[in-house]
Amino acid sequence: MKRIAGQNQDETTETDHRKKQTLANLPESPLHPPRDKMSVSQVNGKFSALPHDAEVIPFPLDVWEEIFLNLPPHFVVCVCRLVCNEWKDVADSESFWKERCRREGYHLNDPTKVPRDWRMFYFLSKNRRNLIKNPRGEDGFQRWNIVQNGGDKWSLENPRLPHPNPAVKKTFVTSYYMCMKEQLIDLEKEGYSPSFMDEIQPHIRISDWFQPRSDCGSFYECSVQLLDKRKHVVQEFRPERVYFPQWNDQKWNQMVHVFKDYGPGVRYVNFCHGGQDTKFWAGHYGIRVTESCVEVCPALEN
Repeated sequence: MKRIAGQNQDETTETDHRKKQTLANLPESPLHPPRDKMSVSQVNGKFSALPHDAEVIPFPLDVWEEIFLNLPPHFVVCVCRLVCNEWKDVADSESFWKERCRREGYHLNDPTKVPRDWRMFYFLSKNRRNLIKNPRGEDGFQRWNIVQNGGDKWSLENPRLPHPNPAVKKTFVTSYYMCMKEQLIDLEKEGYSPSFMDEIQPHIRISDWFQPRSDCGSFYECSVQLLDKRKHVVQEFRPERVYFPQWNDQKWNQMVHVFKDYGPGVRYVNFCHGGQDTKFWAGHYGIRVTESCVEVCPALEN
């Protein structure tokens, strides 16, 4: 082991000598300082030629900001921010995240409701997603609470006609007495803090798809509630039932609603839907539902 250690040390000394020899052979040029004012320094195992009296001049913060604006946002937060205090200041600055929002098209729904944390606003806008779990029945009835299970109960079937979204392969099917199911969304657990919800009051967009059978009448019903921390209703959307006669075209229909200006205090969203057939036929001839969606939309939709 001693021989190897000594050998490594000799190799390092020889390498240093070669580096210095290379430096001595540099040509005189206006682009190089005079050779007698240059030295070899080693940084992270790499050698570079620097003037003896060189001063490290940091870039202005706005230059770093422009560089960071061209890097992936998660890289800025998880890597750049940890390098030094200067980079942390840039990565944490309000101006950086405001500019990132501007460039990527994330504009406030209401200019009078300005976020205190622009970084949070950026990421929640960028990562907008469906908060309903198992919206297409791919995992059976997991994550759904069955409220009413009449007739021959809820079931799952393939769509009778292709859905506008080719990814939809399953539908929830109702029976001859009322079938209703619901899902409660905890907004704070999904990343939307109470302060963010109260300050910004982001739009909350809900949608649902439903389809009748052509050979049997049916109706569709839904109710969506915004709830406070005690689960008291702050605002509710409950449209009239949608009836379909027997011998209809069994086309897909979509329900869409956007909650706006609902005030502070919203902590949960309760989504409930269902229906039944109107002929009271045994089996599953009632309304079909799928691809339910609840989205929190901090930024203005393009």
